[in-house]
Amino acid sequence: MKVFLIGAGPGDPGLITLKAIKAIGKADVVVYDYLANPRLLNHARPEAEKIYVGKKGGHHTLSQEEINQLLVEKAREGKVVARLKGGDPFLFGRGGEEAEVLVEAGISFEVIPGVTSAIAAPAYAGIPVTHREHTSTFSMVTGHEDPTKEDSAIDWAALARIGTLAFLMGMKNLPRIRDNLIRYGKSPATPVAVIRWGSTPRQEVVTGTLADIVQRVEEARLGPPSIILVGEVVTLREKLKWFETRPLFGRRILVTRTREQSSQLVELLEDLGAECIEIPTIKIQPLTDYRVLDEALERLAEFHWVVFTSVNGVSFFFKRLLAKGRDVRSLGQAKLAAIGQATAKALADYGLVVDLLPAEFRAEGLLAAFEKLNIAGQKILIPRALEAREILPQKLEEMGARVLVAPAYQTVIPQEEAKRALEVLDQGVDVVTFTSSSTARNLLSMLGPKAEELLSRVALASIGPITSETLRKYGFTPQIEAKTYTIPGLVEAIRDFLAKSN
Repeated sequence: MKVFLIGAGPGDPGLITLKAIKAIGKADVVVYDYLANPRLLNHARPEAEKIYVGKKGGHHTLSQEEINQLLVEKAREGKVVARLKGGDPFLFGRGGEEAEVLVEAGISFEVIPGVTSAIAAPAYAGIPVTHREHTSTFSMVTGHEDPTKEDSAIDWAALARIGTLAFLMGMKNLPRIRDNLIRYGKSPATPVAVIRWGSTPRQEVVTGTLADIVQRVEEARLGPPSIILVGEVVTLREKLKWFETRPLFGRRILVTRTREQSSQLVELLEDLGAECIEIPTIKIQPLTDYRVLDEALERLAEFHWVVFTSVNGVSFFFKRLLAKGRDVRSLGQAKLAAIGQATAKALADYGLVVDLLPAEFRAEGLLAAFEKLNIAGQKILIPRALEAREILPQKLEEMGARVLVAPAYQTVIPQEEAKRALEVLDQGVDVVTFTSSSTARNLLSMLGPKAEELLSRVALASIGPITSETLRKYGFTPQIEAKTYTIPGLVEAIRDFLAKSN
């Protein structure tokens, strides 16, 4: 039994440490806070128990004492516990208290520090907390002190002499912080920045001075979670801001794919500044009946070609092959064809080079490539989803080939995501992405009768003409269509469209 007290960082999931990711992956139980990005849970094992213990706006899911007891109980069950805390666990995160409880209970623990928002949020706002020409002193202060206390535990006179001050959890006390700093010697003209949701695509920054920051924050309706930064370094923001200048900053994009395959699309969009909300519309599942594929694997050497139409096809084909105690040598002299670079790369991961990769990444492109070859009388195996377009096997047979379609996996609609899809679209997004006909059909099914109302408010982005055709079939016209039918091509099309709509 062991508990890892992990700093989850300031909000950007990319700022988690490698050691933290490793610990989350080991955990039987993940206990996480409000400020820990939920996407960090993707690093946990699917079977790991996930428990939310967030505290927001005075509402506590569990009290601190109950959280302490939960950690002890789970560890005493012999489990490895990952305790995810926003920022750093030992900086105003009560991690020290949790560690003390674990010591008293005789439970082994390890602390994995995290990036604190006190430094990361200013950095993402273009503000270095120290600078040779401005200040070499920096202090982090809790802004959460009870305003009704007659005697403050904070040495305001000492703080007033420090170059840069970062107040965490201090939004409710902003007027009091301002008043005390001015009272103890800070000039009312001292620059101030208030940074909300720092390091995330929701980041908002309001700047001013001690004299007017309260009014500016009220006018901007800025609320928690925010940090308050006080000092001359704030003046560097206009020169150094970089995060909010990215082309898709402030845009919300709903990504519809399988959870396992959304990473590249999300990564590329987030690199451009977008806020991505992942709603899996396809759940990939193994089959209950593998007889057709198993029979094909037994006589694999008879086939002249094996055609892979997706990364999933590659994955499930080789899982089944390896499960039967065989490996890539069983392919014999068979040539390999793939639709799309991602599928070709999946084959390359098995040490296999594709013989046929069409310029157009769809079935029609592959058919055009086969038309240049003489495949009459040749045997072709297509491991694919249980339900898929029939154009590829039909046209190959018309060319004289003998085709065997071998289902390798099946796709189902994850109905458990339907409620979240409705909520996200109701809150508002700029773009919804569709990377296949299946994602289009499934999302429309999940939205039900509200689909027309909700999707009429957003731009629909299609990866190519086949997916666009499916959307039109259901009465929806995509405003965005990739010229190159790949994930990078889709991202480029989204970027171009949103740039024109500004």
